[in-house]
Amino acid sequence: MSDPTMTYRRLGRTGLRVSPLCLGTMNFGMTTEEADAHAVMDRALEHGINFFDTANVYGGRGKTEEIVGRWFEGEEGRRDKVVLATKVFGGRDSWPNTSRLSARHIREACEASLRRLRTDRIDLYQMHHVDRDTPWEEIWQAMDLLVAQGKVLYVGSSNFAGWHIAKANEHARARGSLGLVSEQSLYNLNARTVELEVLPACLDYGLGVIPWSPLAGGLLGGALQKAEVGRRSNQRMQETIENNRPKLEAWEKLCAAMGNPPADVALAWLLHNPAVTAPIIGPRTVEQLDGALGALAVELDTEVLGELDRIFPGPGGAAPEAYAW
Repeated sequence: MSDPTMTYRRLGRTGLRVSPLCLGTMNFGMTTEEADAHAVMDRALEHGINFFDTANVYGGRGKTEEIVGRWFEGEEGRRDKVVLATKVFGGRDSWPNTSRLSARHIREACEASLRRLRTDRIDLYQMHHVDRDTPWEEIWQAMDLLVAQGKVLYVGSSNFAGWHIAKANEHARARGSLGLVSEQSLYNLNARTVELEVLPACLDYGLGVIPWSPLAGGLLGGALQKAEVGRRSNQRMQETIENNRPKLEAWEKLCAAMGNPPADVALAWLLHNPAVTAPIIGPRTVEQLDGALGALAVELDTEVLGELDRIFPGPGGAAPEAYAW
């Protein structure tokens, strides 16, 4: 049974309904063993999380997709409950035509992902990065064919600039295609560059925004309190913490005054933005997944939102007003 409190959202301008948190699978096969990954996916469905994100390169040579595929096969009906998103761009090696967005690679990568995921369709097929060498006519010809064949239902982008989103959708419009329906971007309180042009483009074209790294790699998850634990104990993270210490001290003090864990507030801040559909959470354990659900109950008033802008100032709004009259 799904959580009755889960409120589903439309993915951009589509009629597709997804949970407000997206289960990221990047850790599966890396820091999370397969049995534990299956348990995390089981619990996600129990909570009503129906939006799963993966990629053909996660885990190395498709290992993560294979883990998800074996989970689908483990119980009848699982696949139909999940809105499955994967990605195309990276490849298995450096041989020509085994990466990027040529029509050939898009077709071959899609077939390989379908085999690994043990499914007949990908609900959301995302271009993992823009390919400046391949014309949009070629990309859309390949994507439209996959849609016509029923192997892909919707097409999305990841790590695109606002200009790329506009150009991609105008080429799709000229073909009579639906075009991009989502954009997966780096977006969190400490990384707000996308507010300049990516978010305005997504709102204008009706793309749902799917933020990755919503906790800034753990920086916004209570890093000062947990500085000696797990990934936060490595030298690179320690340096990042020290470089951001004044902001983090103010941040964690604010969250403590609110009575909410920092990770919950960081996710709630993203969900408060009308451009955002679902931040990607990447739990390594069932317990971490359970904890992430707390974000859905956090309410942010105008005073708190103003304080967050003070601690983590963004670019000043949308372009060009953020830097011109």
